[in-house]
Order: sequence, then structure tokens, then C-alpha cells
Amino acid sequence: MSAVLADFPDRTPVTDEDLLLAELAVRVHVPERWPQGRLCRSERVLYPRRLARWGHGTLRAAGFGAGEAR
Repeated sequence: MSAVLADFPDRTPVTDEDLLLAELAVRVHVPERWPQGRLCRSERVLYPRRLARWGHGTLRAAGFGAGEAR
């Protein structure tokens, strides 16, 4: 079961398709403040979700730092 809940791997080298999907994941799955805490804007569950973590990791693997966009 833990393998199912584990993060998606950050693949290197990062392909153009990976980069596009990671950018989309980071733009869609952003945190919002709610009385319950930080929730994903898209899914209203605790942030960060696995897909958001993968997106940020993939962008870092491609050489983009925090807050940079393509």
C-alpha cells in the first residue's frame, strides 16, 4: 500500500512533455487558506498533493527554481 501512496518519481532528463505537465500541475494545484488549513484550490484537500509535489520536483530537476515559470 505504501507504494501506491508514494510520490511520483522525478525523471531525469526531463522531457518537454514532462515540463508541460509539471507546469500545469503547479498552476492547477495551488494552496488556498481555509479555516481547516492550507487546501488545494483544485481538490479542496490538504496541500501539497502528490501531483503538486511531483510538478515542483520536476521543475526543479529541469533547472527552474522556486517561483520561476517557463
